[in-house]
Amino acid sequence: MKTEWFESWFGAEYVALYPHRDEAEAEDAVDLVERTIGDVEVPRVLDLACGAGRHSHVLAKRWWTAGLDLSEILLRLAIKEGDKDGDAEFVRGDMRVLPFRDDAFQLVVNLFTSFGYFQDDASHITVVQEVARVTAPGGTFVLDFLNTRHLRETLVPYDERDIGGKIVEQRREISDDGRFVIKHICIRGESREFTERVRLFDPDELRDMMEDAGFFVTSTYGNYDGTLVTPSSPRAIVFGRKR
Repeated sequence: MKTEWFESWFGAEYVALYPHRDEAEAEDAVDLVERTIGDVEVPRVLDLACGAGRHSHVLAKRWWTAGLDLSEILLRLAIKEGDKDGDAEFVRGDMRVLPFRDDAFQLVVNLFTSFGYFQDDASHITVVQEVARVTAPGGTFVLDFLNTRHLRETLVPYDERDIGGKIVEQRREISDDGRFVIKHICIRGESREFTERVRLFDPDELRDMMEDAGFFVTSTYGNYDGTLVTPSSPRAIVFGRKR
C-alpha cells in the first residue's frame, strides 16, 4: 500500500526544520473558541490532529483535553512539553477511525489547517462523520482551515529560510486540477525533498460537509480575532453545533 505524504513527513525531519510554532497564536485560537462557545459546560475536549500539542496544552488549562495524532514523534514531544500535572492526555490514532465512544466530547477542535491531507474526498468526509459520532448532542466542532480564495490570490511560489543554519527552500504550486496546494521543501546542498499536499476546500464546502454530517454551522470567522470571514481573510474557522 502506498504511503501517504503525511505518514512520513510529520516526524524527525519536520521537527528539525520547524522546531518552533507561535505559542501566542495558539492562545488566540483557543481564546476565540472559548468566547464563541460561551458559558456552555465542557467536560471533555478533543484536539484532533494535535501534533506536538501546541493547542492541547492551552486547551488543557481550561478543560480536560485529549489530543490525538498519527505521528509518534510529535506525540512524544507533546508529552515531553506537558506540565505532567493536569495537562492533556495524548493518544495515537487515525482521524478517520477515532478510538473513542459515541458522544464522548462536548468540544472537538481541528486547528491550524490540520485537515485536507487525503487524496480522496471520501476520506475527508469520513473524518467529519467520525467527529460527529464522538461529539455529544449540542456539542461544538471547530474546523480551522485556510481560506482558499485568499491563498490562491497570495500564493508565494518560492521562498527560502535559514533554519538552524540550514537554508530551506520552499516551492509552492496549485495542482493542475486546481484542487490542491502543494509545497515542495528541500535543504540546499542536500539531496532530500519533502512534499506537503493540502486539499483546497472553500468555506462553503466546509460548511456543507459539516452540515451533511449533522452539525448546524453557527459562525465562520476569518481570523483568530473573531472577524467574520471575507474573501480576503487568511483563514476560514467554521463553528458547528451537533444537532
